[in-house]
Amino acid sequence: MPSDLPREASAEEGWRLLAIAREATEQAAELVRAHVPGRLTHKGDRDLASETDVAVEHHVRAFLHDKTPGVAFLGEEQAGEEQIGRPGAGGLQWILDPVDGTINLLHGIPLCAVSLSAVRAGAVLAAVVELPFLGLQYTAVRGGGSFVNGRRLQVSATATLDAALVSIDQFTFSNGSDRKNPARLRLAEQLARRAQRIRMFGTSAIDLAWTAEGRLDACIMLANKQWDTSAGVLLAREAGARVLDHTGSDHSWDSASTIAVTPAIAAEFMSVVRAALADTQYGTLGPVPEER
Repeated sequence: MPSDLPREASAEEGWRLLAIAREATEQAAELVRAHVPGRLTHKGDRDLASETDVAVEHHVRAFLHDKTPGVAFLGEEQAGEEQIGRPGAGGLQWILDPVDGTINLLHGIPLCAVSLSAVRAGAVLAAVVELPFLGLQYTAVRGGGSFVNGRRLQVSATATLDAALVSIDQFTFSNGSDRKNPARLRLAEQLARRAQRIRMFGTSAIDLAWTAEGRLDACIMLANKQWDTSAGVLLAREAGARVLDHTGSDHSWDSASTIAVTPAIAAEFMSVVRAALADTQYGTLGPVPEER
């Protein structure tokens, strides 16, 4: 999420915020492991929140309020009660997804994440993506690199799309799914013809973290909810990924979609995206990005 903040200044602040974020997500991960999902709340058609989601969000929110009083907070489970959008006047804001991958959690699949970021003036300064059941903590500071359990991350060196492992986001079940899912189906079909393999993990935070780590060569989400993507976007960028939206423009706070891709295949990957999404609601596309 580009901004006019000097990278050196934001990195200094970012390291301070990262220490707080790591402590918060470590406590959150303990709650996820120990907490029975319990009663479910229906947020939409087959879109659920568990008692774990709510308990984690309440705990992290209280922890952050104690450590950083006065800092704005946006959490997925209370989004309707919070201001969604840019923090005013360059103010700092915490953004949390307490459990990204709730459906996986409910089915006993260990692919879920706690995703927490600190944002100022549209720039993510610090980010943590914690995977409670896999023992992995992904961290990043703007201008300071990305790491997993202290090991520095670098995107893959995959050079062609036919050698690439690509993750796509899950199908939508909300209002408008009859318009949105055809685009996702076309994208999956086009990528199946060109990529080595396609995966659908059901969690944007893991998609972005694993692209940063080089486990994946690209991931694409035709959505951009801040709690899902803000932490992972910083992880991917700091590990050397091209982070774009479906138009081929650099990903920003206002992007309608999120794409992270290792630079060597960015042009090839985006040409497939362009072809797949033409004549859909995403069909107004910009130029294919040049390799960097």
